[in-house]
Amino acid sequence: MGLLVIALFFLLFIIGFPVVFAIAIPAFVYVVTNHVTIDMIAQRMHYSLDSYPLIAVPVFIFVGNLMNSSGITRRIFKFADTLTGRLPGGLAQVNIFASLIFSGMSGAALADVGGLGQIEIKAMKERGFTAPFSAAVTAASATVGPIFPPSIPLVIYGSVASVSIVRLLLGGIAPALLAVVTMMIMTGIISIIRGYPRSARWPTPKEVWQDFVPALPALLTPVLLIFGMLSGLFTPTEAASVTVGYVLLISTLLYRELTWQHLVRAAIETIKSTSMILIIVAAASLFGWILAIEQIPQIFSRGLLAITTNPYLLLLILNGILLVVGMFLDSTTATLLLVPIIVPPLVAAGIDPIHLGLVFIFNIMIGLITPPMGLSLFMVCNIAKVTIRELMRAILPYFVPLVATLLMVTYIPEVVLWIPSLLK
Repeated sequence: MGLLVIALFFLLFIIGFPVVFAIAIPAFVYVVTNHVTIDMIAQRMHYSLDSYPLIAVPVFIFVGNLMNSSGITRRIFKFADTLTGRLPGGLAQVNIFASLIFSGMSGAALADVGGLGQIEIKAMKERGFTAPFSAAVTAASATVGPIFPPSIPLVIYGSVASVSIVRLLLGGIAPALLAVVTMMIMTGIISIIRGYPRSARWPTPKEVWQDFVPALPALLTPVLLIFGMLSGLFTPTEAASVTVGYVLLISTLLYRELTWQHLVRAAIETIKSTSMILIIVAAASLFGWILAIEQIPQIFSRGLLAITTNPYLLLLILNGILLVVGMFLDSTTATLLLVPIIVPPLVAAGIDPIHLGLVFIFNIMIGLITPPMGLSLFMVCNIAKVTIRELMRAILPYFVPLVATLLMVTYIPEVVLWIPSLLK
């Protein structure tokens, strides 16, 4: 029955049902056919949402929406332009660097695309970059958001896998920086070959300072989060609330662009996004409960460990599975459905769950820019007014630095674990 439930999910998903219905319908069918009391549906779904760590999800979404409304994204982009615009590729390098800064406040790839994407793509097209290349850089650099703190996918992973969310968030710092460096190198190579424009000269110290000062309060946000979590001043959930308070403070007292209309709009957008995520969480919890009853995780564990118990080979298999899954499922759905099945056998084989979490999420993030269901692709295509075919041709070179970074993260655990090891 468990395998039939999984098969029905994939069938409904492939023929076009919304994800939440593709998850919920097989679960309801199972409950009815096995004469389980209907009360159990409500209990399981309610229990999954009664989670303290999950509070961080809507709060971090609210942060991203506030930033889009208060002029913070514009100041981040201007400072990044001043600092990195002279590098080969100019604004393309700015795009990547700005994504790292912005992700430290929004925690989500799609927030990066939606928040900075319109500014970045418009500016790049005006400077002479092609629309497909502008869209490709925006989509590729947005994969950094969910692995650099704060990170909504890592919060969800930690909640499902019952591992330290603080250590997960800290573990994402080095991989994110590594991904940024490799993508900037690739951008420089492409820009030199194609002769893309860059700033006419390096900025003077005075110019850097003039753009650094307005951006400084925004730049301090990830520093505040990382310091607070390392020192134990607050948990990731509390960090989300601290971030909201901090963004409200600098938006109203320093930048003075946030109005009540902006605040209401940000709240409404947060409610919409949160509703979509949490209804999937609720449906997936019922689905996962059924798989647990049918012992699907145990069956998968025995089958996987029967192939090999070598951690390196298991990680290779995991990468293959997740890269395929990431092409079809969004990060929330993939995490909720697969973590209870995949994590136990790999932890049993000796793989650190923090290391495993970053491997898992990084794979899924690469899936965001992989057809046929890469959500970032569709959003960027809409912003840049290009076709999927044009975007895919332009984005192909960026799979080289991303996959290279993924392999380093996978097979050099210290890349992930050395910063969390500082936490006592």
